[in-house]
Amino acid sequence: MPKIVDHDQRRKEIVEVTWRFIAREGIDKMNLRDLSAAAGYANGAFKPYFPTRDALLVATFNYVADATNRRIQKNTAELQGLEAIQAFAREVLPLDELRRNEARIAVHFWHLALGDLKLAEVNAATMDHWRTMLDDWLKQVFSNENNHVQMARDSMISFLMGAQVGSVLDAEVNTAPLLEQQLQYQLELLATLSR
Repeated sequence: MPKIVDHDQRRKEIVEVTWRFIAREGIDKMNLRDLSAAAGYANGAFKPYFPTRDALLVATFNYVADATNRRIQKNTAELQGLEAIQAFAREVLPLDELRRNEARIAVHFWHLALGDLKLAEVNAATMDHWRTMLDDWLKQVFSNENNHVQMARDSMISFLMGAQVGSVLDAEVNTAPLLEQQLQYQLELLATLSR
């Protein structure tokens, strides 16, 4: 009797192996043969699930973005305004090994997205989702003053993306305690502007 395979579970396992590999080794060393071996599968076993390297990269980036978004959803569910923004930012900032690995995935992905429109669109969808969330919370802070909302939102996104890059490229300066202090500074600026 043939073995029954849960294809959704297999896809998830492949993506989990991929994101851990990229976080540890970098994207340049990634090839499907090594990933198959790391996952315990025969060479070529990924093809039915991810026919191209780019398909696997998109799934991996989406997996990391979805994990971050689930944490954001969970930790902001009962919050509003600045408290929600702080909880949101703490889930994006690379404050522990898991979030530093997610930052490594994002930075590698952004590098590839610079030259690939499909990959850039995947990133843009995540950024649009974050902007929508931030807009809602910032409207609570600024009483719908759209100029402040847009500038504050874009500033926060730039800070978070910069922190992810900094944690990967300049980890000694961008430690978790210093990133927490930088976040508090950003929140204090928002609080000052809202008065």
